[in-house]
Amino acid sequence: MVTWAVLLSLAALLALLVTGVVRPAIAFVALAGSYLLFGLVDTATLLQQYTNPALATLLLLLLVSLALERTPLLHWLSQRLLNGQEHHATARLMGTSAVLSAFLNNTAVVAAFLGTISRQKRIAPSRLLIPLSYASILGGMTTLVGTSTNLVVNSFALSSGGFELGMFQFSLVGLPVALLTFAMLLWRARTLPHHRPEATEDKLAYFLAADLEPDSPLIGRSIEANSLRSLDGLYLLELERQGRLISPVGPEEVLQAGDTLVFTGEVNKVQALQRFPGLKLFGHQANALLATNLVEVVLSHESDLAGQTLQDVDFRSMFNAGVVGIRRGGKRLEGQLGQIPLRVGDCLLLAVGNDFRQHRNIDRNFHLLSGSLTRPQLDHTASGLTLAGFAAVIGLAALEVLPLFHGLILLMAGLLLGRVLSPSELRRRFPFELWMIIGSALAIAQALENSGAAAVLAHGVQLLFNGHGVYAAFAGCYLLTVLLTETVTNNAAAALAFPVAWSTAQAFGVDPLPFVMAVAYGASACFLIPYGYQTHLMVYSPGRYCMRDFLRVGLPVSLTYSAGVLALTPLIFPF
Repeated sequence: MVTWAVLLSLAALLALLVTGVVRPAIAFVALAGSYLLFGLVDTATLLQQYTNPALATLLLLLLVSLALERTPLLHWLSQRLLNGQEHHATARLMGTSAVLSAFLNNTAVVAAFLGTISRQKRIAPSRLLIPLSYASILGGMTTLVGTSTNLVVNSFALSSGGFELGMFQFSLVGLPVALLTFAMLLWRARTLPHHRPEATEDKLAYFLAADLEPDSPLIGRSIEANSLRSLDGLYLLELERQGRLISPVGPEEVLQAGDTLVFTGEVNKVQALQRFPGLKLFGHQANALLATNLVEVVLSHESDLAGQTLQDVDFRSMFNAGVVGIRRGGKRLEGQLGQIPLRVGDCLLLAVGNDFRQHRNIDRNFHLLSGSLTRPQLDHTASGLTLAGFAAVIGLAALEVLPLFHGLILLMAGLLLGRVLSPSELRRRFPFELWMIIGSALAIAQALENSGAAAVLAHGVQLLFNGHGVYAAFAGCYLLTVLLTETVTNNAAAALAFPVAWSTAQAFGVDPLPFVMAVAYGASACFLIPYGYQTHLMVYSPGRYCMRDFLRVGLPVSLTYSAGVLALTPLIFPF
């Protein structure tokens, strides 16, 4: 009875993750807490999972990456990669991002290139951003520190098997698979759309909601009489009145107090609304709001704004900025924008005050795309020492001279003593959600083992592949992980698939290492849809992509990647 109750709770967890009803951290912590209450794990075991050495290494690496993000290297490279013919520029961008992502946080790599690619006019950003995101995945899966999923799998390997994975152990399969997939990606990148800023369909990319004040002189007059149909670069798309949507808006429509006017338009034409008295954009006077700098940002995966509406948060006091427009890929948003829940990857057009850059929560919530603001960078001396220190830590760990955790602790101490990082910055950017997910997932895996649910799952896999051998079971575990990573987050996919893969290897009586690597490679195989991986969400709106664009490129890339992994992993890591 207990076994089946655990399996049902695991199915409920998966359903919650797929539907997105609750945040993954809440779902994982709630399930781990329920297992603690029902005695499936004890308090000591639960606390031990949150202090797992491999998990602590992952957290340290992410915090050290905050300093690496601020080195001028990434900005310098981004300025020099897009010269020459488009095909060559794409190859250079992909190769550089893959190499960097093997050692740096791939989110930081994509963020560093995102603004430069979006601002330049020579090559359409839509031709470059999906290759950038995919290449960062291919580079990241080749080393232990390249992606958080490899470190997550390392956490499980240490917890379940008592062994840790080597720095370049992933490269034995990862490097040839990455090179093979790189060639396919470069070929398929030619099929991406040309969404240039001056294209007609991109002029209507932003959606601006404006409210009429009760004393506005526009009230009682028609759309045509107010000259709202002949705006430079803007188009009145729809009108919301007392919960009712009027679309299309006829020229004879008479405005009433409380009406919300929804415009579409170009970023640099928003000032056209400035001449209309009594018109408020998201609760602020148009003339006051538009007198400041306009900055375009992408909502970060770390942002606290995800899942909330603009009416739920006091945006202006949080950032000293007003939201002028919202864009989500190539999809047209409908209804009152102030009531639409924000998503990771949404582009926001902000009118910012003078001290916008000084707000401490900017880097956590946004990636800057355009505007006069730039991220604060380290000076050349601090940058050189930071990069040299990180290279030394990686090198010593690879040579097994100094454990990675020890090296990162020393590097973190140096960064704090040198004031490259500050305790307040570490508090702001600490990855609490990731820590809660992985710690809880380790506890859940222990509960699966204790309740016998893991054995039932392994027996089910055995029956499913009965007569087909251990290789079929290995392939099944890999495909299960790929399916999970396309439907839930990559780290959650690794956390859910690892117990099944480990138990399956034990049921067949074979070395679990190839199954462990199958989970690691499968958790990075998110190429089909934009919602399973954070760098895809980062490029989704700036590239004006739709789901079809990801499928067009991602399907052959995913098939090539999977074929390489399934062919090479058993050869390099035999059963």
